[in-house]
Amino acid sequence: MEIKHLNSDLVSVEWLHTHRDATNLIVLDATINKVISPDSTRIPNARFFDIKQKFSDVSAPFPSTLPSNEQFQKEAQLLGINNDSVIVVYDDKGIYSSARVWWLFKVFGFKNVAVLDGGLLQWQQEGFQVDNYADEVYPLGDFVAEFHAHLMTDFNGVNEFRNEKDTLVVDARSEDRFLCKVDEPKEGLRRGTIPNSKNLPYTVLFDGYTMKTKDELQTIFDDLVENETQMVFSCGSGITACILALAATLCNYNELIVYDGSWTEYGSLTQNK
Repeated sequence: MEIKHLNSDLVSVEWLHTHRDATNLIVLDATINKVISPDSTRIPNARFFDIKQKFSDVSAPFPSTLPSNEQFQKEAQLLGINNDSVIVVYDDKGIYSSARVWWLFKVFGFKNVAVLDGGLLQWQQEGFQVDNYADEVYPLGDFVAEFHAHLMTDFNGVNEFRNEKDTLVVDARSEDRFLCKVDEPKEGLRRGTIPNSKNLPYTVLFDGYTMKTKDELQTIFDDLVENETQMVFSCGSGITACILALAATLCNYNELIVYDGSWTEYGSLTQNK
């Protein structure tokens, strides 16, 4: 059995359990900073997607920086990903770093990818089977990456976007961080906010481990968006901004951009301003 295409960017654990034996399905564990050992729990047959080491530019000055087209293609092929694969990505927090991986695949031209709603926690809560990691080598995939530059932006780009009337910059950090009431988690990084941005803490999008309903998400965005037709999402380091991008996609917004360096880059490059 093959899955021809996904109908949504978000799939339930029940859907994954039903389709778990599809021959072209690849399940990716995108848990961030995970150390894989024989005791590590996973959804059966999941493959570890190493955001920090394999799918980031580790030579860049900021964490989780977008990799090159060549690096992404090479590492995806090593995971056995083909052009006709169907990918479901999850993490161990519900929905956290999995959204970053979903967005990365979009950025590099792969459309048949979805986030698992509720991730490993929801999978286990429903009583579905888990197993442990083993040493595995996958057949080399034939995935060909095609970089879609318009889906990401950098420091110079966000400085232009924040002054455009049709563009809304949305910050996924907590309200206390956005309002500069608490220190940033990264040592030495100043408190602050991108000028003209609005705050939408990513945590308000959830009901437990899973995403709120489409109607509930739409109400949240209706309260946020005025006349803007484009949204740029930021956060601390480009991870949770992708959760906002996922929620906006579920609400059928189209002109969406993620600020890759987010506040870690912006605050660092404007340290004395």
